[in-house]
Amino acid sequence: MLEEEYLADRLPPRHLRASLTTETPFGYAIRDAEERDLPSIREIYNYYVTNSTVTFDDTRMTLRQWRSKFEHLQKLGMPFLVAESANGDLLGYANVQPWKDKAGYRYTVEDSIYLGPAATGKGLGRALLGALIERSREAGLREIIAMIADRGADASIALHRAFGFAETGRMGKVGFKFGRWLGIVMLQLSLKKKPKA
Repeated sequence: MLEEEYLADRLPPRHLRASLTTETPFGYAIRDAEERDLPSIREIYNYYVTNSTVTFDDTRMTLRQWRSKFEHLQKLGMPFLVAESANGDLLGYANVQPWKDKAGYRYTVEDSIYLGPAATGKGLGRALLGALIERSREAGLREIIAMIADRGADASIALHRAFGFAETGRMGKVGFKFGRWLGIVMLQLSLKKKPKA
C-alpha cells in the first residue's frame, strides 16, 4: 500500500482539526436608550463600580437610581444611547449629563461611555462616542467635558483624543478607591457646527 492511500483515511486528533464553526462577526445597532434598557445599563455600570477605577463610585447603583437619572436626562433632552447586538443583548451605553447645575453651564455636558466586558476592544466605544458627539451637536450643546481617571483608563483617554478632545488639565489625588488615591485627566471638545457640504 502506498503512503498516500493509507494516510488519506486517517483523521488528525480533534484538537488539530480545522474548526467547522465560524465565529459570528461582531455586530450592533446604536439607538436611543429606553426604560427597558435600564437593568442592563445598571449591570454594565455596576461591573465597573465593583472591578475598576474608571468610576470613582464605590457603591453599586440601584435600578431606582438609574430610573431617576434616566428620567432627569430625558426631561433635559440629553442624548442617551445604547448599543444592542443582533439578538437584543445590550453591549454598552453612552450619555451626556449636565456638567454643572448652574444655568450658565447649560450648554456644557460631561460624557460617559461604558461597555460590557465582552464588548471591549472591538471598536464599539469609538462608534458610541462618535454617535454621542453627533447627537450632542444636534441637541444644541456646545462643549463636552470628559473627566477620566488618571490610572487604568488609558484607552478612554486615547479614544477621546482621537475625536479631538484636548487635555485641559489634571487634578491629582481627588478620588479614593480600593485603598489608593486617584487623579483625573480633564479633556474638552467644542462642538462647532459642521460646514455645509
